[in-house]
Amino acid sequence: MTVLIDTAMWPAHGTVWAHLVSDESLEELHAFARANEVPPRSFDLDHYDVPERRVAELVAAGAVSVSGHELVRRLIASGLRVRGRDRH
Repeated sequence: MTVLIDTAMWPAHGTVWAHLVSDESLEELHAFARANEVPPRSFDLDHYDVPERRVAELVAAGAVSVSGHELVRRLIASGLRVRGRDRH
């Protein structure tokens, strides 16, 4: 069971954003987010969006830094991925 974070590269709101996911369960992801004060409003169905300034802090707290490709591959393999066309 692992919480993963990718490279911040998605621009919005004056910064770039990374994705925080679990390759095990949403419960694990939410527990990690709560423990590290990631706001619930940052959750988007299968991941949390986190600003670049938080990435090193979250890695220090135990998130494993991976490429965006690896993050998506592991999220799909976990069965937790919500496809774009399934989003509201």
